Amino acid sequence: MARIDAFLKLGLAQGCSDVHLAVGVPPMLRMHGDLMPIKFRELGDQELEAYVNEILSASLRDRFLGGHDIDFSYVSEDGGRFRVNVFRKDTGIGATFRFIPNEVPSLEKLGLPETLARFCDHHQGMVLVTGSTGTGKSTTLAAMIDYLNNTRSTNIISLEDPIEFVHESRRAQVIQRELGTHLHSFADGIRASLREDPDVILVGELRDAETISMAMTAAETGHLVLGTLHTTGAAKTIDRVIDALPGDMREQTKSFLAQGLNAVITQNLVKTPDGRARRACLEIMVMTRAIGKLIMTDRTHQLPAQLQTGKEYGMQTMDQALMDAIVAKQIDPDDAYRFATDKAAFQKHVTDTSLLPKIELAG
Repeated sequence: MARIDAFLKLGLAQGCSDVHLAVGVPPMLRMHGDLMPIKFRELGDQELEAYVNEILSASLRDRFLGGHDIDFSYVSEDGGRFRVNVFRKDTGIGATFRFIPNEVPSLEKLGLPETLARFCDHHQGMVLVTGSTGTGKSTTLAAMIDYLNNTRSTNIISLEDPIEFVHESRRAQVIQRELGTHLHSFADGIRASLREDPDVILVGELRDAETISMAMTAAETGHLVLGTLHTTGAAKTIDRVIDALPGDMREQTKSFLAQGLNAVITQNLVKTPDGRARRACLEIMVMTRAIGKLIMTDRTHQLPAQLQTGKEYGMQTMDQALMDAIVAKQIDPDDAYRFATDKAAFQKHVTDTSLLPKIELAG
């Protein structure tokens, strides 16, 4: 058994989402959003490097020695599955292990809005799931693929870095390909998939202009494209896509977004009232004629108003999602306050008054 498995086993027993190993500090667990140290000594450089080397393949080891960060999936001896990132920092190496459940979660089990199932019923166009790192984007996409896998007879090609949830083909055929193992880049993966008779293409991350351009081409040519971006909100997502492509493609990109972008989902993970779990709260933008016009006329700053009044289409702002979850007693109001845009509207629900702005008294 690899020595690193002992830390992973302990983390799983505690119910953590991530295990962090870095030189100069003890191992740490991410517990419901908070980082907590294990009662263990500080890890040394050679010690941690020896632990990590035990689980690296020869090709991964060569890549890491060549100065690159590496991403891969790892299955521990007791069957726990993890997404791993290994990196170097000023004091030595570090590694982060993200736990991946063996069972693919359903949209219902995650408590996600029914609107997401409707997005999966589109036969072409693009759906983007966005948010900062660690907000559950991969889990939401896995649930959407699971819905498609159980409801449509389609060919789904999933391009991932690395492969996380493993899908067993049911009604659909699910082909999972891994960056660095099966393909050189996401753009190459999309290009190849277009020759493989796909109905649905999942792109793990739209991280550069070439990938975005290829994803747009796939969405325009009769495929449903699901992808992620590290953006926080619909307006920022649309601006990011437009700004990522060359200036001479600006009008073409806006035209694609207005016609080919089906939806943008932005999510945060917020603690439950008992602090023992986290729940996804979603901002949802659904493409309408009015939103398309705002995109074409460079008025994306007005998108929040459209989301606020677009409930009939399944739209909601992050603040609306947070407030609904507070009223339903599904999330901790104090944690929700951290994610709210209009914080004043949430102040009456806050129980930890230290979070509130200080009032200056007149002298």
